[in-house]
Amino acid sequence: MLRRVQLLPLAVALSALAGCAGGWGPVDSSSTAVSVVHSLPAPDVTTDAADFSNYRIGPSDDLMIDVFGAPDLKREGQVDGAGNILLPLIGNINIGGKTPEEASVAIASQLRGKYLKDPQVTITIVKANPRTVTVDGAVQQPGLYPVMGHMTLQQAIAAARGTGNIANLDNVVIFRTVNKQRMAALFSLKQIRSGHMTDPEIYGNDVVVVGEDAMQKFLRNLSIFPRLGSFVPFVNAL
Repeated sequence: MLRRVQLLPLAVALSALAGCAGGWGPVDSSSTAVSVVHSLPAPDVTTDAADFSNYRIGPSDDLMIDVFGAPDLKREGQVDGAGNILLPLIGNINIGGKTPEEASVAIASQLRGKYLKDPQVTITIVKANPRTVTVDGAVQQPGLYPVMGHMTLQQAIAAARGTGNIANLDNVVIFRTVNKQRMAALFSLKQIRSGHMTDPEIYGNDVVVVGEDAMQKFLRNLSIFPRLGSFVPFVNAL
């Protein structure tokens, strides 16, 4: 099979990305997993079992962990400040920021093979303490942070040590469960800082995602190229 090598200037690759650099974001009007709204109401305040499907496990939550067919592994315990819980055989496992279903999968994967062939793990939230916010995406220190008093979006991002170098400040999304429905709203840190948009309040169990700027991310990875302005080979099969 013959192959042909084409040399294209790096500027072409940059211009191709330029069109999408400013408009990329975590969610938009085509998102189907959540209901995209212009503003978010306050979250659910009830603690019915049905509400815990989208609940994010956080520090001080009391959990009951049951492994089907292995009563000796059943444990009730509290999640520590780092999002860890101590379990038999496994030791400390980090489940902070996960839903009960995601945490069950993580625990089962640690037990599978070495201890049990096909473990079935069930997590019951005995007592919830939804006073944490998950801050993710293009921030300096993603993680779970306590919601102290009335916290705003800017304060939540400041708790994560601020935005990263490749953050798209016009694409900051808050995810929240309202009336048992997962919702998301898009905010602009630029407009909030300039006073043109209200700094929204953050509630326990919210998830904040700071989007990445596609162009900035591309430029950050330019170490794979010799230097700006040089030619980059692309190999195409005939």
